[in-house]
Amino acid sequence: MKAISSRHNPVVRAFRDLARTPDATGARLLLDGAHLIRDAIAAGVELEAIGIASSRATDTEEADVARAAEAHGGRVLTASGPAFAAMSPVRAPSGIVAIARRTPVDADDVCGRSNGLVLIAVDVQDPGNLGSLIRAGEAGGASGVLVCGVSANPFSWKAVRGSMGSILRLPVAAGLDVEAATRCIRTHGGRIVAAVPREGHDPDAVRWRGRVALLIGGEGAGLSKATMDLADELVTIPMTVPVESLNVAVAAAILVYAARRQRI
Repeated sequence: MKAISSRHNPVVRAFRDLARTPDATGARLLLDGAHLIRDAIAAGVELEAIGIASSRATDTEEADVARAAEAHGGRVLTASGPAFAAMSPVRAPSGIVAIARRTPVDADDVCGRSNGLVLIAVDVQDPGNLGSLIRAGEAGGASGVLVCGVSANPFSWKAVRGSMGSILRLPVAAGLDVEAATRCIRTHGGRIVAAVPREGHDPDAVRWRGRVALLIGGEGAGLSKATMDLADELVTIPMTVPVESLNVAVAAAILVYAARRQRI
């Protein structure tokens, strides 16, 4: 393994630049930690470069993952403490990081899947919440996610970490406005269900079969009236007073599993 000692090494700079400015298409993802890198290897994702802290390079889980990544075709480099601290985006570095190459998808790739259940995330601004929403979507059998409006970048390292690896497997497209996302669903013959805080149908009363998209709004404001009007049907999660709202990823999980009960 090649050793890196300088914070100014071009490889270190590549990691630092990707942490600061995530790839808008998701073609390159910054992975932090052994779990995510194992997931990337299992998913057959190409690893452009892997950096391991020199202090973790022998007889550790990170060393095992680095060897697996090298066998997978990745270029592994050991980094001194200061160099690795510059490569890792977190305050307490995990000991191993990687840059993964993912095949980007567009909205038609997501909308056109046969009998698909698509999540449309609108103005979900917290990257951790967005990553968790993507994780809930994969767990519940969603076929893809469209990220719209002023949502966080789903390909940022924080969102990738929040997805716990789901972003490596589930088709996700970003950079859309909600009108374009819903138009794409309709072009492919799908129905649209919007999650609203009140006066929608019970989740188990919604018709979830077939090609369906679930519109779900971000923290605080939720969906605008104009966005609700784009839907064919409204759904509301029953809540005991005085609770009026749920974390967006929790709400997405409840609704995805309500859909799953009908679709399996």
